[in-house]
Amino acid sequence: MQAHGQMTTPGADATTVVVGVDGAGRSRRLRDLAAALDRPVRWVTLPSSDADLDLVLTDARAAGAVVIVDDAHHGQPSSWRALAAAARAGQAMLIARRPVVRAVELADLDQVVAAAGTVDQLGPLDAAGVAAVVTEAGVTEPDEDTIEEIRTASGGMAAVAASLATATSRGSVATATSRGSVATATSRGSVATATSRGLVPAALRARVQRRLAGLPADGAAVTQVLALLLDVPDSVVARAAGVTVATVADTSNVLQERGMIAPGSASLIPAVAAAIRTDLPVVVRRQLHDRVATALLDSGTDPLLAAVQLRRARVRTPTAAVAYARAADHLRFRDPDAAVSWYDAAVEAGAQPAAVDLGRAEAATQLGTPVDLTDVSGEPARLAIVVAAIAAQQGRWDRAAEALADADRPGAALAAVAWAATGHPERAGDAACRARTEPSGGTPEALARLAEAAAGLAEPEAMLPLLIESAEAAQRTPPDVVLPDSPHALGALVAGLAGDVSTAERLLLAGLAAGVGGPVTARRHQLLLAFTRMRAGRYDTAAAELAPGPDPTAWDHPTARDQLLAAALAAGMARRSGDVARMREAWNGVETQLARRAVDLFAIEVLEELVVTAARLRRMVRAQPVMDVLDDLVARAGDPPTWVVAVGWIRVQVAVALEDAATAATLAGELATAAPLAGPRQRAQGAAALAWADVLAGKVDVDRVCSVAGDLATNQLPWDASRLVGQAAIRTTDATAARRLLEHARGLSAAEVGGGEQRGRAGVLSEREIAVGRMVLEGRTQREIGSQLYLSPKTVEHHVARMRTKLDASSRAEFLAALREHPGVVD
Repeated sequence: MQAHGQMTTPGADATTVVVGVDGAGRSRRLRDLAAALDRPVRWVTLPSSDADLDLVLTDARAAGAVVIVDDAHHGQPSSWRALAAAARAGQAMLIARRPVVRAVELADLDQVVAAAGTVDQLGPLDAAGVAAVVTEAGVTEPDEDTIEEIRTASGGMAAVAASLATATSRGSVATATSRGSVATATSRGSVATATSRGLVPAALRARVQRRLAGLPADGAAVTQVLALLLDVPDSVVARAAGVTVATVADTSNVLQERGMIAPGSASLIPAVAAAIRTDLPVVVRRQLHDRVATALLDSGTDPLLAAVQLRRARVRTPTAAVAYARAADHLRFRDPDAAVSWYDAAVEAGAQPAAVDLGRAEAATQLGTPVDLTDVSGEPARLAIVVAAIAAQQGRWDRAAEALADADRPGAALAAVAWAATGHPERAGDAACRARTEPSGGTPEALARLAEAAAGLAEPEAMLPLLIESAEAAQRTPPDVVLPDSPHALGALVAGLAGDVSTAERLLLAGLAAGVGGPVTARRHQLLLAFTRMRAGRYDTAAAELAPGPDPTAWDHPTARDQLLAAALAAGMARRSGDVARMREAWNGVETQLARRAVDLFAIEVLEELVVTAARLRRMVRAQPVMDVLDDLVARAGDPPTWVVAVGWIRVQVAVALEDAATAATLAGELATAAPLAGPRQRAQGAAALAWADVLAGKVDVDRVCSVAGDLATNQLPWDASRLVGQAAIRTTDATAARRLLEHARGLSAAEVGGGEQRGRAGVLSEREIAVGRMVLEGRTQREIGSQLYLSPKTVEHHVARMRTKLDASSRAEFLAALREHPGVVD
């Protein structure tokens, strides 16, 4: 509200015309101006007969009074002409009108009166103006929250604000909220809350009803749609109201003139919209909701945006259920957490659970939450992929292969991986052939490369480039299927076999940054990153990855496969530190699971840590069945040298742990035969196996042991290298040789601890995470960020937790500092 000083008569420095929409406070402004005059006033109420108006003007001239005309726009042409003539003859005058002048006579009057002074253009009240209204209504010392809530609910319109303030002073709105409305604007549950729930003062409802009564049927229909406060184009409003777009525009102009839309806004005032919704019968409201939902769906609007608008309006109709289900289907592979909430919304709106169960299962599987598929039906190919993914998460690649045995594209590509994991290269090749497609076919590029890699099981070194291509393609275009395992994870496991730790790390960090495979795969990537670094001797960063991080709930439902991986990591860390108690704890936690014999070729190095730990604890009888299954898998695959060496190396390590020199010698001989046919890491393991056999037999060749250990360390097995050298030092009878060996072992141990870059600094934020980071720096809450990015608050929480992990931030201050330094977050 604009403030003006005292005036003695309308003139060049005084207001003579007050312009504002209905409810902006025109009458209030005129009363204030009249009270400031030191001359008498005569009020003119239009419409008025020519005779009555002439009497008022005659009286005003005689008394030297100022004529004040409220709602000048309600007059007739003859009245406007008479008033204009009086003003030209010198009659002092103040008038108030709506912003739009539609008659020539009114324009003439406005021009004459405005020439005598200034025009006061009324807009929405600011906080100070609302505070004045609230105080006048009887609210003593209103707090800032109350003022801001009334300003928001009223759109700053004086009349609406006065109604809300009066109701607040009398306690009517507060009483309404206490009867069960839930606070949405503030923790206290106040005016804004009440109006958002349709609990509005009776005076305001009556005011709105009077204004609606003057609208034609088409205008009323448009107003009802606008009362839902949806952020949709006029074309959708028109379709829902059954009118033309031009009618929507005309109605919006009328509503603004009548003070139902605040100047500068395109939406109904929240309190006005609440009043309109309150007066709609339930049946009419449901029909309106359904028309709006249909209009949104028919308009081709993005399914997520349509669903957000409908849920914001609390629409629960069968048509809205379709919109919510579409939003869930749209998100299930990109944001499975949000997808589950949309499937819930669809069911609440009337969708049959059976219609959304398969989509929900796909989303839940990517979250890693338990899924019961007993009564789930739907497209067989989709269902088979979900069954296979769940089986793989449980470590049962054999069951995954069975589920996908007859799958066509894209399931055939995933079947190839399952057959490879279970040692069936021929079947993997057949499945890869089925997955091959023409450029317009149905296998995504990421899955096509994955299938090609699986078909090359016999040569892991040749698999790795294809797995890298698959991972890069999945980052560019994530496949719309539930992945039994990500190409990043499989690539890291194969890279580990090749001793290529750098590639394994890059793949896993890229998978984490891109979010490929959903939260359950993110946890797997994090565990594999820790495992990879532990095997490479970087125990500090491995321990950091093992920690659950700032969001411990992300680890509430570990899959059986990840439980095995976590146990192997814990056992490996304990074995390397000589902590027998922790080794026993890790073994006890996974012994039952190993008894299920859920074994696959890709998990060979993971199983190595557990089997050797079992040998150290003298529980090899429990681990022997696992080794038997591994032997069968490798034999079934045709004894590829790399896999033969991987299994043979485990048996050599078991013999070392049991100090069985004879068995070690036999196994070392077999290993040395296969190793030259494989890669550098396998050749280093073959030579090391022979060295171990000699050391156990008491034969220590210092130069040979140091050379072999150097090759192991070069191939990213530094702990194995230092242990071999250390045991050789213990077993030699030559004191000089022992000192040399111990010094070399210490050097290898130092290299283990110091190697590699720090974990967090390698983290790269994705585009979505950069967007979240910008909003975090702006001070927005998780709920506000989620609303802006169409994410659930929980998903935002997961993003923030992952970002803190990537940026190695242990406190909020470190996190904010790291965000400010990260490229792209701060322009």
